[in-house]
Amino acid sequence: MRLYGAQSMIAPLRRVLVRRPDESFGEADPQRWHYTARPDLKRAQEEHDALVAILRSAGVEVLYHDIPQPGRADSIFVFDPAIVTNAGAIILRMSKNLRRGEEEAMAQRFAELDIPILATLDGAALAEGGDILWLDEETLAVGIGFRTNAEGFRQLTAALAPLGIRTLPVELPYHQGPEACLHLLSLISIVDERLAVVYPPLISVPFYQELHRRGFRLVEVPDSEFPTIGPNVLALAPGQCLMLENNPLTKQRLEAAGCEVLTYCGNEISLKAEGGATCLTRPILRG
Repeated sequence: MRLYGAQSMIAPLRRVLVRRPDESFGEADPQRWHYTARPDLKRAQEEHDALVAILRSAGVEVLYHDIPQPGRADSIFVFDPAIVTNAGAIILRMSKNLRRGEEEAMAQRFAELDIPILATLDGAALAEGGDILWLDEETLAVGIGFRTNAEGFRQLTAALAPLGIRTLPVELPYHQGPEACLHLLSLISIVDERLAVVYPPLISVPFYQELHRRGFRLVEVPDSEFPTIGPNVLALAPGQCLMLENNPLTKQRLEAAGCEVLTYCGNEISLKAEGGATCLTRPILRG
């Protein structure tokens, strides 16, 4: 039985990797890490434990990434250092200098889980998982912005081509500039077959048109819920999803579109640190 492979945003989530907040997260300097405030470690761990409980109650096998990473506050966002294809993992290269080194730790954890490494980005390449969105099992949309550059896209394309996977570049806006974290998945999540939750004001016109060409229905996040990470939604299965609480309008709109919506409390692990449910989880196996 295959124990890895996640070339989908919505196929049933079977195995997932998470990282419990540790001292590095609790001691993070908000100005240095671009957090809104210093996290409370005890509360952060309680929130994370509750998130894991939700995943387990949904039938997901939860694995921990517990390799020591002193000083790397953002390492709780395990979605970013790698992607996992049906043939193995591709190790990315983080743009945020403070996150450099997470890639090697992730590769080490994958080795412990017997997940082969297909490729490792190097040189001038930059790419983070938050910019990577599976439109289907053979098409990967890649956000091009401050966190993922053209060379990262080129190397990703070269690594995926032998697997028959096509890549689609998606230009991202300037928004709040290079210090802020604006990934493609800050703007869109796919939650069911041809159903996506999006924040249209920051989506490029060509990508918006591509979604419509593919027949996607779009659930729009209101302006008031973009700052509270409304567009970042983790699909546990087609039509079943997990999102940050306190986004009631987006939740209502997802439910009206036919989704079952679970919520988690993330005042410390999400709102203070700019990362939603997708960011906190690295799918290992879907399907």
